[in-house]
Amino acid sequence: MSRIFVRGVGAVSPAGWGVSSLRSALERRHPLPAQPLPRPGRVQPHWARAVPQPQPRPDFLRHARLRRCSPITHYAVAAALEAIGDDLASVQEGCLRLGILVCTMAGCVNYSRRFWEETLRDPATASPVLFPETVFNAPASHVAACLGSTAASHTLVGDEGVFLQGLAVGANWLLGRRADACVVIGAGEVDWVVAEALHLFDRQAIHSDGAGAVYLLPGDPRAGGVELAGITDAHSLAAGQTRGGALRRMRSELPAPSPTEVLFLSATTAGRYGAAERGAWTDWTGPRVATKDVLGEAFVASSAWQCVAACDGLLRREFTAATVSVMGSTQQAIGARFVLSPRTSTP
Repeated sequence: MSRIFVRGVGAVSPAGWGVSSLRSALERRHPLPAQPLPRPGRVQPHWARAVPQPQPRPDFLRHARLRRCSPITHYAVAAALEAIGDDLASVQEGCLRLGILVCTMAGCVNYSRRFWEETLRDPATASPVLFPETVFNAPASHVAACLGSTAASHTLVGDEGVFLQGLAVGANWLLGRRADACVVIGAGEVDWVVAEALHLFDRQAIHSDGAGAVYLLPGDPRAGGVELAGITDAHSLAAGQTRGGALRRMRSELPAPSPTEVLFLSATTAGRYGAAERGAWTDWTGPRVATKDVLGEAFVASSAWQCVAACDGLLRREFTAATVSVMGSTQQAIGARFVLSPRTSTP
């Protein structure tokens, strides 16, 4: 049976457009500046780390499907294009069946909020142009159209852990030959509605947005490369399960810590809200990276950035293995492990 390998990654984040911007920001480890996010009816704004405007403006944004869509779609398309790279031509020529999985939590909240604001103000004048962009599956539809893919295109909705579930679904598609390749995207967009909901759980968190993408292909283990070595079960917070208990069960399915491996945490390095996750990894002896310290809280996009940063480091041969730990805000604890598999000679 072919194993599953990561052939490319892509990212859009508050650090900029592209994996190189994400990498540079994480290497500096300084929190990116936040900007005020006005909230109607409130004097004090929320604060957010938003994706900057691209300079220069990418050509793909001229695509007809992207003229009126929400920012989440722009981010998802950009991350997917970067991850797929030169294989895009094969997809558009129909030579490569590309499966697409877009993972999100709040969906197209910008247009949803705008549409309902107009509806509440005057239902007779609410713009029907906005409504198609309010549905959760809109970004996946636009991504498929922009990439020219006619294979399976699905949307997974959940908390931060849903991106790792998307990787598992994508791997199963490949192993079941439902697709020849699969791009898994985690995306979100900034809006005051989400920022306000976030502060109900964590007053110190700073909302952010963007997308991350991981491009998967089945491969010959002898060729080496970055391998998706495993994904744990999703340990639900339902039925009285505590965050600490879910994390311990997730942790038990992953290998023992090694000083040569890197840990990518979904928790920040300080604050009450991430204490359970930090506590679950107190015995980790290798380096650890808390991406939210730098980039802010983007929910599913944040867990996508964890995986992108892990795979990018492996692709650049900076370390030999990476563990990704995700403690979702409402549903689950889940983890993944990526390893650098060496090229082996044919016997």
